[in-house]
Amino acid sequence: MQLSSHAIRHQQPIPAEYAFCQPGADSPCVLSSNRNPDLHWQDAPVATGSYALICVDPDVPSVATDVNQPDREVHDALPRVDFVHWLIANIPANVTSIAAGACSEGITARGKALPTGPEGSVQGRNDYTAWFKGDPDMEGLYLGYDGPCPPFNDAKVHRYFFRLFALDVAQLELPHGFGITELHRAMQGHILAETALYGTYTLNARLR
Repeated sequence: MQLSSHAIRHQQPIPAEYAFCQPGADSPCVLSSNRNPDLHWQDAPVATGSYALICVDPDVPSVATDVNQPDREVHDALPRVDFVHWLIANIPANVTSIAAGACSEGITARGKALPTGPEGSVQGRNDYTAWFKGDPDMEGLYLGYDGPCPPFNDAKVHRYFFRLFALDVAQLELPHGFGITELHRAMQGHILAETALYGTYTLNARLR
């Protein structure tokens, strides 16, 4: 099974239009277009009943003390943790692509309540839900795709992995707004094949 994208070249920088934030003219970080990239897949197993999609950044600082502090830099040796950007399950077996901007077009404060996606699919919550907790303007349930916004002072270039799973069932029993742990648990024993690609993104002017 193979996964590809016109928007994201494997191991290459992700264009800013597919990010949540981008470098500003007079500031290190401003909001961006936040469009989901296009994805295309082929050569799935004959027995595929559905697909699941995960997008994760594994390079998020485990300690936020220095994050986005203009007089400091987040050291690249700092231990890193995952940040979920997109979860979709129950993508029908006859679907082999997602168009750019089809599931996210712009930023929705407090999160997209009903993000669009392939007919019959269900989308989970991403980690902006936790990131914006306590922010009176942005707090909410963030479903579907919301793109990269790494710390502008991070010495590490972040990687964004898009992982597609071919499953032997047509449907996983997952609620609206499920989390990544629930998805992994539901997929257990049902994965026929997996494919992935990743792009990179940084807001650090020194690394661009």
